[in-house]
Amino acid sequence: MATGIQAVILGVIIGTLGAIVYSLRVLVLMERRIARLDAHVETLVKTILEEEDEILEEEDEIEEMLEDHVD
Repeated sequence: MATGIQAVILGVIIGTLGAIVYSLRVLVLMERRIARLDAHVETLVKTILEEEDEILEEEDEIEEMLEDHVD
């Protein structure tokens, strides 16, 4: 009888360890996806900032041209 209970306990322990390993694997895969997403967002932000700088420069040029025509 003791070996039957021991086998059940051992099975539960092994099953629990397997579930933990699988959960860690899923977490690692999710972290990789999030890291890729973060990299893509960072690239988009850099692009938007560059375009915004270009727009601000063009605005300054237009304002200077307008000031020259008014004077």
